[in-house]
Amino acid sequence: MTDFFKDISPLRYDPQSDGLAFRHYNPDEVVMGKRMEDHLRFAVAYWHSFAWPGDDPFGGQTFERPWFGNTMDLAKMKADVAFEMFDLLNVPFFCWHDADIRPEGDSFAESKRNFEEMVDYLSEKMESSKTKLLWGTANLFSNRRFMAGAATNPDPDIFAWSAATVKNCMDATHKMGGQNYVLWGGREGYETLLNTDLKRERQQAGRLLQMAVEYKHKIGFKGAILVEPKPQEPTKHQYDFDVATVYGFLKEFGLESEVQMNIEQGHAILAGHSFEHELALASALGIFGSIDMNRNDYQSGWDTDQFPNNVPEVALAYYEVLKAGGFTTGGTNFDAKLRRQSLDPVDLIAGHAGAMDVCARGFKAAAAMLEDGTLEAMRSERYAGWDTPKGQALLKSDLATIAAQVEADAINPQPRSGRQEILENIVNRFV
Repeated sequence: MTDFFKDISPLRYDPQSDGLAFRHYNPDEVVMGKRMEDHLRFAVAYWHSFAWPGDDPFGGQTFERPWFGNTMDLAKMKADVAFEMFDLLNVPFFCWHDADIRPEGDSFAESKRNFEEMVDYLSEKMESSKTKLLWGTANLFSNRRFMAGAATNPDPDIFAWSAATVKNCMDATHKMGGQNYVLWGGREGYETLLNTDLKRERQQAGRLLQMAVEYKHKIGFKGAILVEPKPQEPTKHQYDFDVATVYGFLKEFGLESEVQMNIEQGHAILAGHSFEHELALASALGIFGSIDMNRNDYQSGWDTDQFPNNVPEVALAYYEVLKAGGFTTGGTNFDAKLRRQSLDPVDLIAGHAGAMDVCARGFKAAAAMLEDGTLEAMRSERYAGWDTPKGQALLKSDLATIAAQVEADAINPQPRSGRQEILENIVNRFV
């Protein structure tokens, strides 16, 4: 045990509490036939919660954590603190990058040894905790070797290093019983076409993803392989810009039936979309998997990774999650970090607790909207003409036949209201 969270008691569901408690998130509350904990599948992000020092593009470290440093003893202290927080919050899952949990070695081999030792240490912690691994991933972006990309790097040695790192992280995820493995291209893009072979880089990225899928089947990993779209930041153009871009990429490399999406709210906004748009599109394409729940500051043009606090936005997101059938191996990972001035241990607990409450409120509103059925009924009514024999025949016809029919029947269609304001008013009844 550590004393980092001393004097903080495990959080309970208590709507009347004036202190640290869940006022809306009751893990045992049954919604649509299933416990809320099993619907939402909350996960804590190891990197933002325990590895991030509080820096930003204009300032350095503000957090002073007793486990900061590059030794195995400090890495184990970090793990001890992490599991104490998991227990205080009673969360079912957590997520990691390899670099979050192990010290950086002077060589690939040393980093691998450190990583494997920490995987064993975390596995021991998991034996006495309810908290399990939602997913693991490789940090292929922080070290300066990745400044020109990982899979897309012009140097084949860096591609090889990256592929070996992915292999080790997949092994670790499998060993720890992780339910997914995530790949996201933090540096997979370019700054200028003047020094970039775009076609070659796309082929390299596609091949590494193919290798990951091949290795999944080789080791018998039963979880999902997830790709997380990320636009613009930090490079001028990212190859995994949004769900639509990634789907085209998957189709190009024959992976659309093998890979699903891990969709982040903040990344959706940076791509010029809403979160619910990206979720709905992934569902329509059959590649919805999991989510990173956070928010951006809408006055800032970069990824601020703040805890969610907007119930209507969250409700619309979970509405699409529920319409997609809910999570299977995926879940709600809080890819969110404290503000640089939120220095105290209690801030870390409060940030997660508040976010869990916001998600619970939004989720219950989404479930109520879906069970009410008004929105779906109005949507179905709007497209009802396509369900008639005439409508279904149109898509099997040809231009000449359709043109002749329009003239013969003297078709003169008039527009119908989309009723957007009415639909928005209906949503507002629930949120």
